[in-house]
Amino acid sequence: MSQRLEHPAFQRRKEPPVESGNRKLIRPSFNEFKEKGDPPRKAAATQQKRQVPPDQTNAENFYYVKQMQSKTPMVITLKDGEVLKGVIEWYDRSCLKLNRDGEPNLLLYKNNIKYMHKGEES
Repeated sequence: MSQRLEHPAFQRRKEPPVESGNRKLIRPSFNEFKEKGDPPRKAAATQQKRQVPPDQTNAENFYYVKQMQSKTPMVITLKDGEVLKGVIEWYDRSCLKLNRDGEPNLLLYKNNIKYMHKGEES
């Protein structure tokens, strides 16, 4: 074993340290990878299913805000057939507040509304 350590291949060489200032990094160009690479991703994306539309479009909110700002007279028909007329004052996720002339204001649950439309302007 001592002979192996004495062999010139196993001895450490005493060389001056190498300066790294003159070294140049060699990189392959991007075009080489592009030519060798996978097929374009766009082709794979078109084969996938269409994306699911968002849960909310905010169209309902936009409609309520527009009618509230212009104080549009609204006609609201409830599921039981009752017809209410007034102006929407505010709304939230589940309710509308309807201001009525000469009658008490009402808080309506949206799930009780059959449909609504703009009333005739007087």
